[in-house]
Amino acid sequence: MTAGGHGFDGVERRGLMFVLSSPSGAGKTTLSRRLIEQTPGLKMSVSATTRPMRPGEVDGRDYHFIDKATFESMTERDELLEWATVFDNSYGTPRAPVDAALAAGQDVLFDIDWQGTQQLREKARDDVVSVFILPPSAAELEKRLHSRAQDSDEVIRGRMSRASHEMSHWAEYDYIVINHTIDDAFAEVQSILKAERLKRERRTGLTTFVRELQRQLET
Repeated sequence: MTAGGHGFDGVERRGLMFVLSSPSGAGKTTLSRRLIEQTPGLKMSVSATTRPMRPGEVDGRDYHFIDKATFESMTERDELLEWATVFDNSYGTPRAPVDAALAAGQDVLFDIDWQGTQQLREKARDDVVSVFILPPSAAELEKRLHSRAQDSDEVIRGRMSRASHEMSHWAEYDYIVINHTIDDAFAEVQSILKAERLKRERRTGLTTFVRELQRQLET
């Protein structure tokens, strides 16, 4: 997609919020990374957070690091599209940069849970496309969690328990992708995004395009 809010075919369009959610270990992060690397016109949403910056993180790239007073002020002024507090640290999506991206025809990728997705829908339903990623089986999910070698057995048991609750919200999503293999799941997610970009209501320049086409045909 070219700059200036125009799609690959030259017709002006409005961007969309593309949401990926999944239980831990089902592939959401890997799919998000691939989408950003291989999809022109798609940018990752950068959240604001009150937690301290960790070594190697960059302000504005990984998160917008702000203090609690600033975060509270943003929530009061409705400047966040969605937000939550986890272990005394708050996280949220600033509205202004997302609105600017959509108006310019750029799509924004969100790696958030079902609660954040609900909040996005309440604020901007017409701009949201949501995809829930499921593992092919409980055994495969557990295998993938162990293969990451990042968590103890106790932590993995906790993640497996939470996965059942997270999956209970699957019917609230527009699309469901079962991640048998990461390549197949990526192809499906990419197809969803391509189709949603072509929806008539998002292609704001179609009326002008069709009228010009008619004018050419009638002369």
